[in-house]
Amino acid sequence: MPKTLIIIGSKSDQDYADKCYSQLQALGIESAIEISSAHRHPKRTAQLAREAEKNGFEVVIAMAGLAAALPGVAAAHTNLPVIGVPIPAALGGLDSLLAIAQMPPGIPVATVAIGSPGAKNAAVLAARILALKYDEVKTALKKHRESL
Repeated sequence: MPKTLIIIGSKSDQDYADKCYSQLQALGIESAIEISSAHRHPKRTAQLAREAEKNGFEVVIAMAGLAAALPGVAAAHTNLPVIGVPIPAALGGLDSLLAIAQMPPGIPVATVAIGSPGAKNAAVLAARILALKYDEVKTALKKHRESL
């Protein structure tokens, strides 16, 4: 069963995580949501990322606003694909978008749109990655696309 880990920086990001979670479920992908701030809980965040693969996850989705360090910190501690979702907090989320997109060479984070559209697209992007391995996800993606 394909699995994706969703990490959010605080409870205030839960609505975005729920949108992503629902889209993943609709595509037949199991997921878990963890709350762990890159700044307030750096050791826990690093541990979640380091142990994600061992815990059966194949993609990490990290959502963050303001300084938006969470996706980059996750990417620094795993070789799994990391998808960053910028959360609107200040500057309409533009600050978050730029922080997530501007990763140093060697530590990439796939970055999607700001807010709810990005949360949903992160799930679809994770599904596209997982569809390389799981035929049932490929089929679900095809049906999803046809429904649009």
